[in-house]
Amino acid sequence: MSVTCLHEHQSLRPTASEVGSAVAAASLRATTAGERMTEPRRRVLELLLTASEPVKAYDLIARFHTDGRVAKPATVYRALDFLEKLGLLHRISSISSYVACSGEDAAHAAAFLICDCCGKTCEIQPPEELAMKRAAASKGFSFDRVTMEVHGQCPACQVD
Repeated sequence: MSVTCLHEHQSLRPTASEVGSAVAAASLRATTAGERMTEPRRRVLELLLTASEPVKAYDLIARFHTDGRVAKPATVYRALDFLEKLGLLHRISSISSYVACSGEDAAHAAAFLICDCCGKTCEIQPPEELAMKRAAASKGFSFDRVTMEVHGQCPACQVD
């Protein structure tokens, strides 16, 4: 990403009600999987849900407590690992960041459109997911998830 965009971007943050509903659904998914949605897991998920962009782990660590204290890195990394395994978040490797999953299905392929100017990301379903599954199966390989990353510029950044 470039240093900073010099143009305006509309940030659509979810409402408190939407975040609450997403956390409740995540808790139900955890319970159904025989797991617990602990407070650290819930807090990390809330931080990701309320962010308007991908968030780095160390930013989550810094934001974890509301009273200025800094969370222990292991606490946040364990929560991230749990949430990713449960299909509630995605790690975007190319920018070393995390985003809450916008899909309802725990096991699904995801593709991200990543703006190299402002950092905005958009999760989409990869258009060739079925073809990837067939190709993998032809080699005797089965996969749990696929994450594709596409870099470019969002519509707002293209007008500059």
